[in-house]
Amino acid sequence: MNRRRRPRLWRWKAADRLLAESVGRMDSAITKVTPEELPALLEMIRELARFEKLEEEVQATVEALRESFFGRQPAAGALLARFGGELAGYAIYFFTFSSFVGRPGIWLEDVYVRPAFRRHGLGRALIEAVARIGVEHNCGRYEWTALNWNRHALDFYQRLGARQMDEWILLRLNFEGLRRLAGPVANAPVTIR
Repeated sequence: MNRRRRPRLWRWKAADRLLAESVGRMDSAITKVTPEELPALLEMIRELARFEKLEEEVQATVEALRESFFGRQPAAGALLARFGGELAGYAIYFFTFSSFVGRPGIWLEDVYVRPAFRRHGLGRALIEAVARIGVEHNCGRYEWTALNWNRHALDFYQRLGARQMDEWILLRLNFEGLRRLAGPVANAPVTIR
């Protein structure tokens, strides 16, 4: 029997079918974002920011997303959820590294389902799809954050088996802070030997 290796795209189509079945409806699907879908993704990023009361922090543009997802060295990946043919939500992920585990991890930057499409299993389907990507890349950890006031999300994540890491505190520098910390050579290339 001559078995040809199926292209990666076929695996995604099969995964879409399985995800549709996992949410109980054949009219739902999870797919990788395409460059043409970036304006719609950016619109949903802004919706999430409004919900989180952080809209003023959104600096992303379609061009920045295009470079981050499809540039020479992609920094992240994005999945879109559809329900009944309509764009219903998204997940953005990227890879990290753990010195303790000694291999990559996967970070769920955003997971968002539009209010009209909630309670259909799409959030879980997006989280599971990112988990499968992590398994494909032999990731040792799957991590994300949630706002401490979003009790609904925290309870949902706990039901998935996620554990709150209360002993850790998230620290952040914004763009200006990063440049200030880098010092006067912030515009010069970094040489690591």
